Amino acid sequence: MKRYATFVFCCLAATFSSCSGGRQVTGPDANTATFITTSDQQQLLKEQAGLRFSGTNANGYTTIEVNGKQTFQEVEGFGYTLTGGSAQLINAMEATAKKQLLQDIFGSGPQQLGVSYLRISIGASDLNATVFSYDDMPAGKTDVPLAHFSLAPDMAGGTGLVPLLQEILQISPKLKIMAAPWSPPSWMKDNDSSKGGSLLPQYHTVYAQYFVRYVEAMKAAGIPIDAITPQNEPLHPGNNPSLKMVAEEQRDFIKYHLGPAFAAAGIRTKIVVYDHNCDRPDYPLTILGDTAAAKYVHGSAFHLYAGDISALTTVHNAEPDKAIYFTEQWTGSKETFDNNLRWHIKNVIIGAMRNYSRTALEWNLANDPGYKPHTPGGCTQCKGAFTINGNNVTRNVAYYIIAHASRFVPAGAVRIGSNSEGKIHSVAFKRPDGRKVLIVLNDHDTEAYFNVRYEGKQAVTSLPAASVGTYLF
Repeated sequence: MKRYATFVFCCLAATFSSCSGGRQVTGPDANTATFITTSDQQQLLKEQAGLRFSGTNANGYTTIEVNGKQTFQEVEGFGYTLTGGSAQLINAMEATAKKQLLQDIFGSGPQQLGVSYLRISIGASDLNATVFSYDDMPAGKTDVPLAHFSLAPDMAGGTGLVPLLQEILQISPKLKIMAAPWSPPSWMKDNDSSKGGSLLPQYHTVYAQYFVRYVEAMKAAGIPIDAITPQNEPLHPGNNPSLKMVAEEQRDFIKYHLGPAFAAAGIRTKIVVYDHNCDRPDYPLTILGDTAAAKYVHGSAFHLYAGDISALTTVHNAEPDKAIYFTEQWTGSKETFDNNLRWHIKNVIIGAMRNYSRTALEWNLANDPGYKPHTPGGCTQCKGAFTINGNNVTRNVAYYIIAHASRFVPAGAVRIGSNSEGKIHSVAFKRPDGRKVLIVLNDHDTEAYFNVRYEGKQAVTSLPAASVGTYLF
């Protein structure tokens, strides 16, 4: 798969305020802005003429009705997983190039990505160069007191993830972070291996304390962990590292061990369950349906490598007081820009948000031209949002997928009503500053005209074939 052109800035310096929301906008008759990305890459977040609202005129086009009085979930953010491999590559850049990249990703300026939510691994993920936990022991040894617990593998002498997060939080202090383990220390598992196996029951209490130590150690380093999940992809024990943890086991681990341990330690970090595919909504519902476990649980998290995105609504409808998160979807090195853009905008950005998710996160932030680092047995085709080759940075399709939301929809925005018709898909938001954001996918293979209607006024617009547009008004 070819690498894609360097980011096209959305506007000239003279019009920064129209991109960033700095100019006051009071309603649909005020100046608006439109940004388009096409699957043929001829337009990459290119600014177009904004919507121009007038009276409603009858025509034969599809109409997207934006309803600001119909409100849904609050947005917590858009972003990626900052893997240990991503951190390693970013930390290897020269200081000036690294600083510029971090500003581009986490800054809130008009030309910047505005990432407001990150997911990280507790210990190694499969997109680390090596496998590790924070309490590895020699074969046959255990550490029940967790006397050897240490964040050292992610400090300056290791991946550098912790100091990198410290730098990022200087740029974006309100950034939220969710953390998930791919595996506990191998000595806690029934197969004594980083890959697969299950957590031994006699170590449930110790493992709960492992989470306590982690959250407290990160806090001491100036990195607040907003939420954790007990296990990444608990029904996929074939990765390296990985762990199998069935719903009943996760329920009991939270009910009897993790929840009480957090409560006893005064930890306010949220516990989010599941963190796996949309084909098994029964998994989070098994936990949320248990009152004693659910009192410790803030919500559930999903990926979409199997199932349908509507599973998020299934869980929301069953447990409307619990939050929903969409936490991972990868873009593949053997897939096309076209297919990735259309599928991910439809399912991850529009689909997850229309199904009550508070986040939309793509998978890996960055890797090198060979899709490394990864562990032995880790993903060899996961394509980062950025390809980093020394100080050279290329922006890939996952950059544009997230950018169409993250640059325009800040944390604290609220999803509002809008409709999807046929192959014209949409989701709409009201920002804290009062501006509205409408994201539209034209999933047709030809140009499509449509109406945008808001507060009794209407604008006629169009999108090229297989393209996405973000509209501010």
